[in-house]
Amino acid sequence: MSGEPDTKRTKMSALDQLKQHSTVVADTGDFEAMKEYKPTDATTNPSLILSAAGMEQYQHILDKAIKYGKDNGSSIEEQVAETLDMLSVLFGCEILKIIPGRVSVEVDARLSFDKDASIAKAIKFINLFAEHGIKKERILIKLASTWEGIQAAKELEKKHGIHCNLTLLFSLYQAIACAEANVTLISPFVGRILDWYVEHTKKTYEGKEDPGVVSVTKIYNYYKKFGYKTQVMGASFRNTGEIRELAGCDLLTISPKLLQELASSDKPLKKVLDPKLAALNDIEKISLTESEFRWHLNEDHMATDKLSDGIRRFAADTRKLESLIKTLLANK
Repeated sequence: MSGEPDTKRTKMSALDQLKQHSTVVADTGDFEAMKEYKPTDATTNPSLILSAAGMEQYQHILDKAIKYGKDNGSSIEEQVAETLDMLSVLFGCEILKIIPGRVSVEVDARLSFDKDASIAKAIKFINLFAEHGIKKERILIKLASTWEGIQAAKELEKKHGIHCNLTLLFSLYQAIACAEANVTLISPFVGRILDWYVEHTKKTYEGKEDPGVVSVTKIYNYYKKFGYKTQVMGASFRNTGEIRELAGCDLLTISPKLLQELASSDKPLKKVLDPKLAALNDIEKISLTESEFRWHLNEDHMATDKLSDGIRRFAADTRKLESLIKTLLANK
């Protein structure tokens, strides 16, 4: 009867509620997780690829990349480099068979302070994807949010129409420089900011008081207040509470564990970030020269620590991947 409550109606999961407010991105190299949680976009990095490369179900991708490396490199160093590049591309191609949107592919963190080399690597990735029938519109090139990385992204966007995702972002000043460079996307790291403050203050933080949530909220409001087209993608979450506090952010990239928690919950999730509310903020617009960028970043103890630490960690995982590839090349 129409007057009776619909007791059979299934409650919407927190994940489905979140998808109504933000674009959900899978922060994983696990194809099965992507199929299960149906994100729009996906992102990769050396750590995720290193983890996936050790799984049996992905050995065919590794084998194909190694064959490419052997065919296209004359020395063992060149073969390792070519294999590594192709591995990133092949993982990206497989991901794009699953998701409807874009995949982020990371430039070697060891190029974080080399603008020209970063540009060259990005163009190479785009050309390799094109050889596999993937248009550049479906690729986001990930670069560290150093001054050189941001300037590389500026040139890639303006001169080559290549879309960029600026990662390892921990401060408003990094975000402002990215917006001024007209990059497509930034990835502020919520959880790593929280980690730093917990370690250095010995305090616990929850909800809106979480320093990572505070940082991304400030960046989001600044972008929307001044009409920047650059989108904000919250990343590196430690718990679903952080995600809930950032519902409404343009994009959120989430690990399979937290995607599962959201999918298993039917607790109401409300939109928190909103362009209309951002417009009401009393914020002063800031323009940055290179020297001002470097000074403000240097003054931010947390951002300086986490940027350098993140670059070192990604570089270390890249070296581990290279070591694995070198061993496999020697055995084939």
